[in-house]
Amino acid sequence: MESLSGVDKNQVSIHELRKMLSAYGKPKLGTSILQIINTFIPYLGLWAILIFMVNRGYPVYIIAALIILASLVLVRIFILFHDCTHTSFFKSRLANIILGYICGILTFTPFNYWQHNHLVHHGSYADLDRRGVGDIWTLTVEEYRSASKRRQLGYRLYRNPLVFLGVGPGYFFLFTQRLLHQWKGKNERFSILFTNLAIVVIVLAASLTMGLKTYLIIQVPVMLISGAIGVWLFYVQHQFEGVYWSRHEDWDPVKAALNGSSYYKLPGVLQWFTGNIGFHHVHHVLPRIPNYRLQECYDQTPLLQSVRPLGIARSLKSLWLNLWDEKEQKLVSFRSLKTAKTG
Repeated sequence: MESLSGVDKNQVSIHELRKMLSAYGKPKLGTSILQIINTFIPYLGLWAILIFMVNRGYPVYIIAALIILASLVLVRIFILFHDCTHTSFFKSRLANIILGYICGILTFTPFNYWQHNHLVHHGSYADLDRRGVGDIWTLTVEEYRSASKRRQLGYRLYRNPLVFLGVGPGYFFLFTQRLLHQWKGKNERFSILFTNLAIVVIVLAASLTMGLKTYLIIQVPVMLISGAIGVWLFYVQHQFEGVYWSRHEDWDPVKAALNGSSYYKLPGVLQWFTGNIGFHHVHHVLPRIPNYRLQECYDQTPLLQSVRPLGIARSLKSLWLNLWDEKEQKLVSFRSLKTAKTG
């Protein structure tokens, strides 16, 4: 593969960059199978243990600890699902679709529906003129100021951590993704129907075996916790201090990938559960890189290492960065609007 040592990110095109990294975009069958084994077996095993403990009346704190662990493994399953939407987990397109549907059923996420929205996101992230599909609702300062009081309130509620990390994930994964959206194509609508039918079958089977109450005691909190983790990861990937956004005419795909996507540096254990998705800037340079090759690509590419890591402590500041200030070219808080008025 070509070396990126000494390459200037302001001079290289996204096509050249992707060509240089293309070798990392080749999945390894053995590693893919190993990931399926070390992800699905622990998840199913945790479910078996939880069913036993719930039915035997084990202490709540023990059950809660295992539910959190199962939620983290479900996040990892979603990363496999994410790879399949980019047809990067297997060389075979069919194999990606089959695994994608299986992961989608477990995560309550229709494969083709989510794939459509996510691929639109990949072509429009960090572009102020192409917001609205597969992304976090973001207004500019001027848009917010000119909005009606009702719209401002709705936006403030949407950006409130208690909503987008509390109510939001449950609403999205448990309800919104169950609906048939009229504007979607045939494949997207089929994936919604198929996933819904599979969920109904699972619920009926659970009712006849472990009991509906036991199933809900486990499934609902697992979905809510894993959903909150997933939403946070998606949020902080493109909403952080120093992020790049621009209008469409000035939008630069290299800057969007390297500066509009974060390198979320997590501890090793969390990196495993989140399937290396913290290397999000690498993923946006070349989406065809499987999750298990992102670290390798980063380690061997000096240009990718030039991106400032986003640690957990600094990432929490993103909770208070709510609006894009086009004049200052940065995300700002709601509080800054009051400061600007008094100033």
